[in-house]
Amino acid sequence: MNNATQILAAFREMTANKAISRDELHDLIKDGILAALAKRYGPNVEAEIEIDEATGGINITVLREVVAEVEDPSRQISLEEARWDDPDFEVGDIMEVPVEFAQFGRNAVMAAKQRILQRVREGERQKIRDEYEHRVGELLSGEVQQVERGKLVVLLNRAREADAIVPWKEQNPRERFRQGETIRAVLKKVEETPKGPRLILSRADPLFVAALFKLEVPEIQQGIVDIRAVSREVGGRTKLAVSSRDESIDPVGACVGLKGSRVRAVVQELGGERIDIVPWHPDPEVFAKRALAPAKVAKVISDYDARTMTAIVDEDQLSLAIGRNGQNVRLASQLIGWQLDLYGSREWLEHGAERALFGGSGDAEESADFPVSELDLPPATLAALQAAGYNTFYDIIDLEREDLMRIPAIGQAEAERIAQLIEEMTVEEEEAEPQPVPEGGGEAVEGGVEEGDAGAEGLTPGGAA
Repeated sequence: MNNATQILAAFREMTANKAISRDELHDLIKDGILAALAKRYGPNVEAEIEIDEATGGINITVLREVVAEVEDPSRQISLEEARWDDPDFEVGDIMEVPVEFAQFGRNAVMAAKQRILQRVREGERQKIRDEYEHRVGELLSGEVQQVERGKLVVLLNRAREADAIVPWKEQNPRERFRQGETIRAVLKKVEETPKGPRLILSRADPLFVAALFKLEVPEIQQGIVDIRAVSREVGGRTKLAVSSRDESIDPVGACVGLKGSRVRAVVQELGGERIDIVPWHPDPEVFAKRALAPAKVAKVISDYDARTMTAIVDEDQLSLAIGRNGQNVRLASQLIGWQLDLYGSREWLEHGAERALFGGSGDAEESADFPVSELDLPPATLAALQAAGYNTFYDIIDLEREDLMRIPAIGQAEAERIAQLIEEMTVEEEEAEPQPVPEGGGEAVEGGVEEGDAGAEGLTPGGAA
């Protein structure tokens, strides 16, 4: 009994360290003792096991069925052998054989130990699965336990027994962590390995930025503000699209915070990474205009079947729209989930004119059209054209000066100015061969990007309407 008392004490200590309940502990002990009995009597042994924690006793009773002919010695006993113990036994009776714990040999004890340890490990693994498989996208914190071959092994604060790592590809290349430092990362996935579940954490995934905003912005936690989409190039720039369920709450303002306090906390955690926060919109064309912030977009033309868009911007906005090495237009395309092609206004007109010249379809000509309100004309002149029913550039492209002067409120000077604009925008320049703006950008636009990137903490909240 003394050995049993010592074993119970050892198991109580294990219970405290592994956070195992008393009932689970008793099940573990019984399972281990059954494994030891199987080692001694056979694989199908049946037994009753009672644990008395008050006295530290473990009462073990092996149950054997009395049969005329033994087929399974591990759970059966012959009638003749049973009657040696009690002559009243009959076939079908159950013989109870008490077993002292001290009778277990070394092999049986080792078998019990192995079974118990196996059950403990399986229980721990299942707890980790149950706790974390539904928490993908949540922010977790811990301590860097080890840095090996580029990956970070993390000791989590809440589940220290969990195997958690930050692989090299899920790290920000601008950051360096050392052993013992505190780290925060988002749970990207729960990966199964031969040793059990492994938590894959990330500081490079867009989910990390979304989790940080959820932590800093109470309106997101309360479900008033939703994060609709995130696109990110780690270490460089992030675009975040947000919407509000309450019309009285500005989703962009909620994420920026008073004097930029909320977004500044996120930027600090990201090591100075720039963040554009734009209001989400259900109309893809409006959303595309906002996603290209800080550039102002003049026109967006969509192909819904192919999920492609062409955005046209004024020449002075072209470098801003492209961004450094094409980063801005690339992130905007990822944010809206459409392929986004970008053109300057002059290039787009030349591109459209060339396609028409070489037998392009009518759709190509129509796609180069735009409202007359975008022409560089006085407001009074624009109002006069629209009042007369001329709303787009192609409505006036074939009008002569005399036709223009017949429009009420359009005099000779205004007609001359309109005709001059039409001529400038329809005559091809022979020296300049039209080429679409490459999505990746180029050295020619670097200067414009510097101007657009200027701003406190690298933040560009809001977007073009």
